[in-house]
Amino acid sequence: MNEHNDTGSTPKVAYEAPQAEGVLRRAIDLIEAARPMPLSNSSMINKEEVLELLNDCVERLPDELRAARWLLKEREEYLARVRREGEEILEVARTRAERMVQKTEVVKAAEREARRVVEIAEEQSRRMRLETEDYCDQKLASFEGILAKTMRVVAQGRSRLQGDPLTDLASMTGEQPAVEHGVPENPVFDQDQVAEPPTASVPRAEPL
Repeated sequence: MNEHNDTGSTPKVAYEAPQAEGVLRRAIDLIEAARPMPLSNSSMINKEEVLELLNDCVERLPDELRAARWLLKEREEYLARVRREGEEILEVARTRAERMVQKTEVVKAAEREARRVVEIAEEQSRRMRLETEDYCDQKLASFEGILAKTMRVVAQGRSRLQGDPLTDLASMTGEQPAVEHGVPENPVFDQDQVAEPPTASVPRAEPL
């Protein structure tokens, strides 16, 4: 406990039990034990003894009053200090509670933001997967058409390789084979059927 001085030049004194009260009690006991006077309410007391007790009490009162004032002041200062310390403790507790609440709010906000980002990423991933599947399906369908056409061309080529060259040539040029026009497939050379060539007429020379 910190030491404090009274106002003015009053020095601090250590607290002691109130001795003046004991002196007054002794004086009261002395008066009560005094012998009463006959036919009167008065009593016979030792004047010097009573005065000594009262003077002793008067001498002790200033010190005890100062001690009482000091005790009251110390009590008030102690209560004020305890009150301040209590307020400081409450302020620290409130500050910590506010920080914990703020930290909790920050954590909750961060968790909400993280969930939102994850949901957006998952949605984008689903959309990209669907778009990729559609793109691949379109490409595969296109490749399937090209492959089918290529297979038909290959089959036609193989068929032509295995068929009649003239028929294949006619089908490639758009003409009909010679058989359809009455020409035999293997004509035989006949000498009789060959016509003689016509004789060329020689013009006569005119006389001069």
